[in-house]
Amino acid sequence: MQNVNGSIGVNKKTLLTTSNLVKISMLAVIAYVLMLIHFPLPIFPGFLKIDLADVPALIGGFTLGPVAGMLIQLLKNILHLITKTSTGGVGELSNFIVGTAYVVPAALIYRYKKDKTHAIIGTLVGTVIMSFVGALSNIYLIIPFYSKIMPIENIIEMGTVVNSRIVDIRTLVIYGVTPFNIFKGLLIALITLLIYKKISPILKR
Repeated sequence: MQNVNGSIGVNKKTLLTTSNLVKISMLAVIAYVLMLIHFPLPIFPGFLKIDLADVPALIGGFTLGPVAGMLIQLLKNILHLITKTSTGGVGELSNFIVGTAYVVPAALIYRYKKDKTHAIIGTLVGTVIMSFVGALSNIYLIIPFYSKIMPIENIIEMGTVVNSRIVDIRTLVIYGVTPFNIFKGLLIALITLLIYKKISPILKR
């Protein structure tokens, strides 16, 4: 929108305000801390661990927009890469890819209409997209990278231990990685929907 002097007016709600950058940084740090608190579930291969680090990213995406959600995912993984990585960056890359595939679609749908229905639809769509992107990225990118750190046979064996149908990379993704991402997406959605209305007013100030 132009002002009376013919110059382009600045939208005060733009992402690149000091206030929003502080909020993004704060949420990224919280996400990083939550990323450190992780645990395996016996129904999934041991290298897949549950954490709640996507909750701050999803809250940020709902409140500040999809780009903010993506930036929170990026910053938390950079912090983890610098301080705690045990995979040479492969785990962080995977986390960023699937986390962004989850948060961005969910935030875009919620941005269209900010109500509970669209929040639920957004997280369900985000879960589906995350699962699809996670499957492709693991088959063609992440697992081949992991195989340079750990023999591919050992990776597959970690899946076979919990599910005898896992015998190769394809079945590892079908019976291990994809169910894990669906479970995690629904868990993150549930927690976010339970706490979002209590937290969002603080971020909107």
